[in-house]
Amino acid sequence: MFRCKDASPPALFSALNAWTATCLLWVTPAHASTAQDEQLWMNLTAMGPVSGDIIYFAEIQPRFGNGVSQPDQTLLRGAVGWKLSPRLSVYQGYAHVTLPPQMGQDINEERSFQQVSWIIGEPWAGELSSRTRLEQRWRSDGGDMGWRLREMLRYEKPLKRGSQAVNALVYAEAFVALNSTNWGAKAGFDQIRSFVGSELKLMGKSTAEIGYLNQYIDRGGRQARMNHVASITLFFRR
Repeated sequence: MFRCKDASPPALFSALNAWTATCLLWVTPAHASTAQDEQLWMNLTAMGPVSGDIIYFAEIQPRFGNGVSQPDQTLLRGAVGWKLSPRLSVYQGYAHVTLPPQMGQDINEERSFQQVSWIIGEPWAGELSSRTRLEQRWRSDGGDMGWRLREMLRYEKPLKRGSQAVNALVYAEAFVALNSTNWGAKAGFDQIRSFVGSELKLMGKSTAEIGYLNQYIDRGGRQARMNHVASITLFFRR
């Protein structure tokens, strides 16, 4: 059985490189050009215990696009979970997404999701974790339900030995649509997000994550899209 905390750096690099290579195969350019935009994403998340091993998180996430000149999306998401162990938690959640109007029509998306959060190990005096999320999606401009799988790998490492004041942080998250819908989802690769930045310790257990996020979206035969995002996330933990 492979255990990350016991693995050598070469073995871990091989595993991560294999995962990254798979993602890159999904996003092999198939478009003549890629539309690009500069955006700002902000995320305020509260999280903590409810009772015993029952836990929760709730977040609001406004996004601004078109050169950070106008609102792009607003996402409200919450979940209740069960802490199976100090390293493993499962959640059931719900999200409401307000999308930019299309042809004068307001578009909303509703999502139910199941999530598994897992701390894999502590390679190189850091922390490697995984988040797997399965979404069921409905939109107001169509009647089909879309299924989408999301997988994130995340690594953080203190910049100063013995201190959690500032951590270097990187992660990548791949999205795969499991079916096609009448509102535009296409089965197969959907998008990939890659982040590099830092995690800053705030009061108590709260933290802030600030950095650059690159979002590549495959539009299934249409022009692909790449967003260059200034990402600011505040986690209020209790």
